[in-house]
Amino acid sequence: MERIKPADFQVLHQKEDITILDVREVDEFQAGHIEGALNAPLSTLDKGYEQLDASKRYYVICQGGMRSERACQFLETKGFDVVNVEGGMNQWKA
Repeated sequence: MERIKPADFQVLHQKEDITILDVREVDEFQAGHIEGALNAPLSTLDKGYEQLDASKRYYVICQGGMRSERACQFLETKGFDVVNVEGGMNQWKA
């Protein structure tokens, strides 16, 4: 699984139009998220992944990095191109 460090993710986010998949629960997402991020909670990803575009590369983020790791593992088995954002929102600096 590919991973990206928080500082590298920040730079990439500023330079490129990337697709961010936030796998936190809806209430966590609504409390604050990266602008433009899609919300697909890990708890419902087994069904929700069907709504995702398999041709895109997703940068997967959660609060601390554990749920995004599990989400990436799952999505990879479904053929998705994913990158786990290490440290999650705990490391995000808007």
